[in-house]
Amino acid sequence: MKRTLLSWSSGKDSAWTLHRLRQSGEHEIVGLFTTVNQEFQRVAMHGTRVELLRMQAKAAGLPLREVPLPWPCTNEHYESAMRSLCKDALSAGVEVIAFGDLFLEEIRAYREKQLEGTGLSPIFPLWGLPTAELAQTMIAGGLRARLTCVDPKQLAGEYAGREFDAQLLRDLPSKVDLCGENGEFHSFAYAGPMFQGEIAIETGETVEREGFVYTDLVPASISSER
Repeated sequence: MKRTLLSWSSGKDSAWTLHRLRQSGEHEIVGLFTTVNQEFQRVAMHGTRVELLRMQAKAAGLPLREVPLPWPCTNEHYESAMRSLCKDALSAGVEVIAFGDLFLEEIRAYREKQLEGTGLSPIFPLWGLPTAELAQTMIAGGLRARLTCVDPKQLAGEYAGREFDAQLLRDLPSKVDLCGENGEFHSFAYAGPMFQGEIAIETGETVEREGFVYTDLVPASISSER
C-alpha cells in the first residue's frame, strides 16, 4: 500500500476522502495535515478551533501535522510552508498526498503544480463525482457535519450553524452546489465511519467577519465549563 498523507480541512469532503481511501485498500494513511491561522488558532475559512481539529485527528486514529500560517498570509508564506511539509513528508517515506477537491480545475492544477518535482504524487479520490449524489451518499453513509462558514454573497447567512443533512439539501437554493464546492459554505465533520466515535460539540455565537458568516463550534467539555 502507498504511504499517503491527507490534506485535512476539518470539513465533510476531507472526512469522506479519508473514508474512501480506507475503503480502497490501496493506501496506508499515515497522517493528516492542516494549515492553521496562527493569529486566531483556527482553520482558515472553516473557522474550526484547533481543539476540535485535534479531536478529529484523535477520533480518526491518525497523527496530525499542523502547518502554522501567519495572518495575513501571502502566497509566498503559504508555499514556503508547503515546501517544508513536502520535504518532511518525503523524509518520512510518504509517497502520495490526497486532497478532497471535487471539480474546481484551477485548484487541482495549483495543487499539482505545488507537488511537481517533490517526489510526491497528488491524488483526488472524490474528483468528478456528481456532487448532488455525493452529498446524499455522505449523509446516508453516516457522515455528520455542521455548517461553520457561509458566503452570504452566495447563500443566506442564516444557513451558518445548520446541520448538513437531508433537510438542508432540500432547502438549499438550486444555484448552490450541494457540497458547497464553489465556496458557498464550509463545514465541520463530527461523526461518521471515518471516526472511532462522535465528537461532542456545542454551538457558539454566529458572527460576520471579513464578508463571511461564521458559526463557532465549541468542544462540549469546554462549553460545559463556562
